[in-house]
Amino acid sequence: MINKDKVIIYHPRYYELFLAKQANKNFNTQDYLDLQVWFNLAWIDPMFRQEIPELRKIVGKGRFYNEEDKRIVLEKQLEILEDIIPTYRSFMEHNQVEVILSPFYHPILPLLQNTRIAKEANPRSTLPLGIFAYPQDALAQIDLAVKYYQEKFAVAPQGMWPSEQSVCEHVVPLFIKSGIKWIVTDEGILFKSLKKKKRDTRLLYQPYLLKREEGQLSAVFRDRNLSDLIGFVYPKWDANDAVNDFMRHLQNIYLAYKEKDILVTIALDGENAWEYFTNDGHDFLELLYQRISEARYIKAVTINEYLKDHPAKSEIKRLGAGSWIYGEFSKWINNPYKNRGWDYLTVARRELQDMIDQGKPVSDMAWKQMRILEGSDWFWWLGEDYPGYFDRLFRMHLCNFYALIDKEIPEYLHHPITP
Repeated sequence: MINKDKVIIYHPRYYELFLAKQANKNFNTQDYLDLQVWFNLAWIDPMFRQEIPELRKIVGKGRFYNEEDKRIVLEKQLEILEDIIPTYRSFMEHNQVEVILSPFYHPILPLLQNTRIAKEANPRSTLPLGIFAYPQDALAQIDLAVKYYQEKFAVAPQGMWPSEQSVCEHVVPLFIKSGIKWIVTDEGILFKSLKKKKRDTRLLYQPYLLKREEGQLSAVFRDRNLSDLIGFVYPKWDANDAVNDFMRHLQNIYLAYKEKDILVTIALDGENAWEYFTNDGHDFLELLYQRISEARYIKAVTINEYLKDHPAKSEIKRLGAGSWIYGEFSKWINNPYKNRGWDYLTVARRELQDMIDQGKPVSDMAWKQMRILEGSDWFWWLGEDYPGYFDRLFRMHLCNFYALIDKEIPEYLHHPITP
């Protein structure tokens, strides 16, 4: 469950265990202990493995780990996690970063609004039998995130990364109502919104204003080509060659627009890329930041900082529907298994609505369980998750939901969605 060529292979004992697993060899207790320790060590950033003495010692030991070694690794993980929010808060106070947020349980907001919106993004999309249409849930997911952000950072968030950059016109008022000032999404949504069939960077490299009855919202659109180079191409390259190539692209953009002040937005999923880079991307990122800092033709800015000095002037009258993946929602709907998952969720949500309509109390735990079920990853993996992990987890959460509302668990939840 971690990259073999960029992580496992660099640690002899971990690689030895990997090969043993591939050969279907039996593991003894020591093998399992070593695997537990190495799996957890491997997911810890190499910087921490080097800087934290206890972890550096365990890495150096290499094998023959014991329960005490495992306990130390797990404790250090928690210490690292506890330091994340204070560290980012410090960076924010020094204007080094702008921390933005996503809807709380990472739902696809347009599909919570109404699953029929999938047809707006892709007219050929197949839909579930039932219609999931709960805009109040989409708003609640945004509001939960805003509240959590304010608790952690003691300030209101300005920007939001809609889950999977999934947007549509119908959710624009929800961002505005929640106090969000700007969102980021994919360039494909921009060209769809402007009804442009060809890519045009003259339109791309600027913020846009979405004026609505509820207020207004700014939107920036990522340069997909540059973002995808980092996400999918440069992990295979030498760090120096990758940075040289990236800077060449930026310089070409500068030369094309040097008489204008433009905004080039690089935006990609921060979860996925670095595992595929050598040394977790440190070599690439450090060199990239250095080169950007030294370049006289670029100024690195936060989006909020840019919008204060260069407020959006161009308007979008209607925001197109879609995500960063092909400008549509087929990763979460539009196959029989994903659609069946939506049908199961729709039935469960209807149970909750019936309780509300009848004036029956709904516990906070039941609401929390429903919000979890609305998350995007269940639907991403249904029909594509060969071992069936997400299938089992999704049905487990549904069973928990029915138990929490004191309803009989439907028989179909005892059977896999994906055959």
